[in-house]
Amino acid sequence: MLKHQTLTVTKRKINSYTTHLSPREGWDIHAQHKKRKEVSDRLSRIEGHVRGLKKMVEEDKACPEILLQFIAIRAALNKAARIVLEDHVETCLKQAATSGETEQTLQELKDALSKLI
Repeated sequence: MLKHQTLTVTKRKINSYTTHLSPREGWDIHAQHKKRKEVSDRLSRIEGHVRGLKKMVEEDKACPEILLQFIAIRAALNKAARIVLEDHVETCLKQAATSGETEQTLQELKDALSKLI
């Protein structure tokens, strides 16, 4: 059951990223999210890492070993988030500047960062 819930949360986050960062009307869709595949690949590796961590817990591995895996997973998630942020700046903010929607896009970024940090 926990495995299914974890996959559902991951799927929602990916969908949220896709939906929130989808191109606005009039934007060039091909200029959007050049690093989407890289983020998706990283999330797949993180998903496998989480499954491995769950197995460690079920096998009653040493607490310090388990905690180190939490640290590694958190670092991997942070790296994926940084890539999404870089991609957003390089594509969405750039596109917003050329289309005159800079203020709205910056506010969306501020709102997202306040939840992330």
